[in-house]
Amino acid sequence: MNAERIDALVQYFETLGPDAIDALPQYYAAHCRFVDPFNDVCGVERVAAIFRHMFEQLDAPRFVVQDRLAEDRRVLLTWDFEFRFRRWRPREGQRIHGASLLTFDAEDLVIMHRDYWDAAELYARLPLVGALMRLLKRQGRPQAPLGE
Repeated sequence: MNAERIDALVQYFETLGPDAIDALPQYYAAHCRFVDPFNDVCGVERVAAIFRHMFEQLDAPRFVVQDRLAEDRRVLLTWDFEFRFRRWRPREGQRIHGASLLTFDAEDLVIMHRDYWDAAELYARLPLVGALMRLLKRQGRPQAPLGE
């Protein structure tokens, strides 16, 4: 995998905005697959729809790539995803840590994009769901044996 091509893709992710989604076919194959904790879709238009939905639901979402590792036709990117919820208060910034494993075809287009991140991190930040998750987490802690 060409280092310049990886740099261009990282730049694309880090500067992604609603107006840049139409450029996705420059980086993704028409028949690509995208998988994350909420989605499993095939086709560049469906991937574009996921990114559009992200911009509709969140304020100022952005990826900050922390590290990259390339081997043959695969690249692993670790990243922080920064955003603010549109609908809920408080609207302070949020951050989720994750990784993307990208597989490229012979034309250096992404044919497989799999994101790894903990969806519970997101749920924990939602007002009602987050409170319930924190309560369940506290109740799930092991209790000290009697007599200690």
